[in-house]
Amino acid sequence: MSVAPAAPPTVSVTPAAAELIRSLRGQHGPLMFHQSGGCCDGSAPMCYPAGEFRTGSSDVLLAALEIEGVAEPVEFWMSAAQWQLWKHTRLTVDVVPGRGSGFSLEAPEGLRFLTRSHLLT
Repeated sequence: MSVAPAAPPTVSVTPAAAELIRSLRGQHGPLMFHQSGGCCDGSAPMCYPAGEFRTGSSDVLLAALEIEGVAEPVEFWMSAAQWQLWKHTRLTVDVVPGRGSGFSLEAPEGLRFLTRSHLLT
């Protein structure tokens, strides 16, 4: 496992995403995100119960998100290969209507998380 260098916050969440995270935390306990960068569902941030997705040396911990109303930080992981492509961006986790992955906790909610990227200048 590696950790992204400390700089301006690498990952943030929108108010709508924070609200959904609080709801999911209430239902499932501590949470984590992983974004693989693969096709289809892998290109979106996947939300799991903390520790359910096994991270390893091919993953980078980008942030421990502090969400108001959530007792513990929510870790945001990304595959190292994807991070190499996105390391010059600031990421924002947002939520939109739609069906997410069957493996991501928000799928039954009729919403899906997505990552918006903004180039760092």
